[in-house]
Amino acid sequence: MSKSTPGVRYAEIYRETSETRIQAVLDLDGGTRRDIVTGIGFFDHMLHQLSFHGHFDIGMAAEGDLHIDDHHTVEDVGIVLGQCLSQALGDEPIERYGSNHTPMDEALALVAIDISGRGVLGFEVDWKRDQIGDLSTECVREFFRALSTHGGMTIHIRKIAGENDHHVCEAIFKGFGRALYQATRRSERRGSTSTKGSRD
Repeated sequence: MSKSTPGVRYAEIYRETSETRIQAVLDLDGGTRRDIVTGIGFFDHMLHQLSFHGHFDIGMAAEGDLHIDDHHTVEDVGIVLGQCLSQALGDEPIERYGSNHTPMDEALALVAIDISGRGVLGFEVDWKRDQIGDLSTECVREFFRALSTHGGMTIHIRKIAGENDHHVCEAIFKGFGRALYQATRRSERRGSTSTKGSRD
């Protein structure tokens, strides 16, 4: 991956705060390389699913204050991923919208996104437990909230069915990856993808 290669939708972000240190690289048109280490095993698994179903290459290395809890790390990874997506897309004409229903065994999630330039999150998921592995379920919403804000996306996520929180969470991350892939395809439409004359 190289920023200088023509046509490559690539981003590289480094973010450091008193709570986290995160290095990320993203290639929206890759799809075979995933190197993700956040210190939160189940979160790594979910990000792997997101990138696999989103068909993009990602490198994500995060060090955070996990001795306190997982909140800062999960939220800041969302911030950085959103910044990477925004940087990689730039002003390129894209399809903009993506949506799907994604099943995972008995679970079913609806994910719909609009890469609008506006950060809005609708999140309707009721969890049955506080943690899945080492990931706090309340942090799933915080991840997508940060991603929507810093990626300039409207994201709607709704649990349609599901008894097993692992399955519900996996359906959400896979579904978001699938919707993101749809929305980020290069558009054949001439001019803006909005009647306003700009993406937002």
